[in-house]
Amino acid sequence: MFSMSKYGMSGLLSLCLLAGPVLAGEPMSAQEFDDYTRGKTLFYGQGGASYGAERYMSNRRVQWSFLDGQCKEGEWYEEGGQICFIYEDNPDDPQCWTFSEKGSGLIARFQNLPGTTELYEAGDMGQEMICLGPEIGV
Repeated sequence: MFSMSKYGMSGLLSLCLLAGPVLAGEPMSAQEFDDYTRGKTLFYGQGGASYGAERYMSNRRVQWSFLDGQCKEGEWYEEGGQICFIYEDNPDDPQCWTFSEKGSGLIARFQNLPGTTELYEAGDMGQEMICLGPEIGV
């Protein structure tokens, strides 16, 4: 039996990660994804650690950060059952994902290189999504 006192929160997160692919539902449609995310800021984790956060705004606009103070503006669209994101710094290279919902949130699977990246919606990762202004040099 799993003991929270023995393994702590990181152990619980690891168990959730292991169960994720088995318990995750069918990929979300664009409408389901928009309904779930619009107006929210979601934090994503990978392997028990923070990965990044994304703000989802109206008209399928987004703002992504690896939680390093740098943010990228972008937008998303649906193509072939995948949710694809393009960002201001690389508009010619869409990043396509499938999203499915499980009890604790979203599971995101990177489709450009399947099997390489799977993220989960994380609750409180102990960080904030802060976007610093543009860097100004001399």
